[in-house]
Amino acid sequence: MYIYLSEKDRFETIPDDLRKNLGLLDFSMELELNNSKKLAREDVTKVMKNLTDQGFHLQMPPETPVDELLERIAKETLNQQDK
Repeated sequence: MYIYLSEKDRFETIPDDLRKNLGLLDFSMELELNNSKKLAREDVTKVMKNLTDQGFHLQMPPETPVDELLERIAKETLNQQDK
């Protein structure tokens, strides 16, 4: 799962309910997006629109049910808090 942000480390743009379910967030990479670039699994136009409209874009893993993914993230977060 990836979450694109309009600005690096601007996590406050992510709604609280979503942010709580994402677990620990780590910076992965910085990208310069434009209509001439292609992304492997996302429509760059959709990503740019979401970044403009809401400040973030959530990219889910392919073929993973959302409920299953959120449950897995919640378990991982609890396991890390117990350490």
